[in-house]
Order: sequence, then C-alpha cells, then structure tokens
Amino acid sequence: MASQNWIEILQSAKKTALIHDGKRKIHYLFTDGKEMAEEYDLKTDELIVRKWRHKSTLGAHGQWQQEVGETLVSPVTSLDAELIKENCSNPVLMRKDTKTSFQWRIRNLPYPKEVFHVSVEPTERCIVIKTSNKKYYKKFNIPDLDRSQLPLDSSALSFTHANNTLIVSYKKSNEILTMEQNLMKELKKLKGSSDDNVDCKTQ
Repeated sequence: MASQNWIEILQSAKKTALIHDGKRKIHYLFTDGKEMAEEYDLKTDELIVRKWRHKSTLGAHGQWQQEVGETLVSPVTSLDAELIKENCSNPVLMRKDTKTSFQWRIRNLPYPKEVFHVSVEPTERCIVIKTSNKKYYKKFNIPDLDRSQLPLDSSALSFTHANNTLIVSYKKSNEILTMEQNLMKELKKLKGSSDDNVDCKTQ
C-alpha cells in the first residue's frame, strides 16, 4: 500500500507538459515546494531525464540534481580544457533506464568482468559494486524503490561489461511497471504546448 502514497503525491503535484524535439517534458511542483522535471521519448515513452530541485531554507531555488540521464556539461573554455583532460579517465556513473529495468552505466572501468562483484544490500537499501583488485567501489540506492517503499531483490540484479563500461541492471517489479504505466496514461492526458507551437516560436 505504501507505493500508493508516492502515486498520490505525483497525482496531487501541479504538472505542466511541453512536447518539443521528440520529447514529452513534464514539470512537477509538489506541495512541499520541491520540483521534478522529466523528459520522455515520445515514440517509446522511455524516461530519458529526471531532475530534482529543492528550495533552500531561505526559499531560494537550489541547483537541479540529476537522477536519471546524463548531466550536461557546460561548454569548455580553452582554460578549462587542461583540467578536464586530467579527469576524463575517472569512472563516470550515469543512470539510463529501459522500459523494464533501472540501469546504470559506469564508464572508464577498463578491468575484465570477472573483477567486478555487484550485489544488493537489503538492509542498507543499496547496490554495491566492488572490484577484487580494489580499484573501484561504489554504493548507490534506487530512489524509485525508496519512494515506493519496496524491498530490494537480489534476483532482479544483473550486470555486463563491454567497452570499458560496466552496465548494471535491476529488473523493475510488477508494482513499479504498473505504477509507471498508470502515470504515463495520466501524463498523456495533460494539455501541453505541442511541437508545432514551440517550433513556430523558435524559427
């Protein structure tokens, strides 16, 4: 029943929709002042981006925090180029879901698949990635399961490794799939500006 609470919070949020550039963009404003922005692929309904913004104690808008999708890096000036070059070999974690799984990609991990150990820590409600060569360690939670207060299941977890990228997948439960389908039905009913309107303005 707990998952119902999150769906109720989503339903009671003030939502605005915009269809642009092949994406359905939804902005949520929650009663506690938090904001969430999502972008869905119009053809597949797949979630591409989810970001959150919280107000500070003084009521000012904070920075957007990325939950799903790639964080856009601002254009690099020639002065910054050297600094960025040094760090570009660091592992980069990005969440990119599919219709049936939550999925994380960690780039710049050049070790063989056998080195990786990926597990679920049910008590800490997180996924843990470690390497037998002690070169990488990462712990992260699945906010979607936390919000719906659903348990973590080891059998839902799998991982692959290719092109220096570790791909960790967690199969969505029936409760999550049903909730996402119901939400998408609701989002499709929202009256929002369409591509035609937006394109006319931008041309």
